[in-house]
Amino acid sequence: MSPAFETFVARLYVDEKLRQAFLADAAAVAEGAGLTADEIRAVERIDRTGLELAARVFEQKRRHRAESIPPAVRWWRRVTGSRRAR
Repeated sequence: MSPAFETFVARLYVDEKLRQAFLADAAAVAEGAGLTADEIRAVERIDRTGLELAARVFEQKRRHRAESIPPAVRWWRRVTGSRRAR
């Protein structure tokens, strides 16, 4: 599969709007993302329940990780524009 396919699938897990559009019309959304016919057929077979469950788990992990960062570090990152410590 192409990098575009991998990027598209990764976005499905983190982008709520994209995921909802995909769940409504997988083929149209995948085609709009520029995927090939084989890739479109592949994403149409994605387990929707598993996709939703994984997306929720990933969101909880991101939220937990963000909450566990000390306030001073969050402030420093906001001030410097840095996303992570070096």
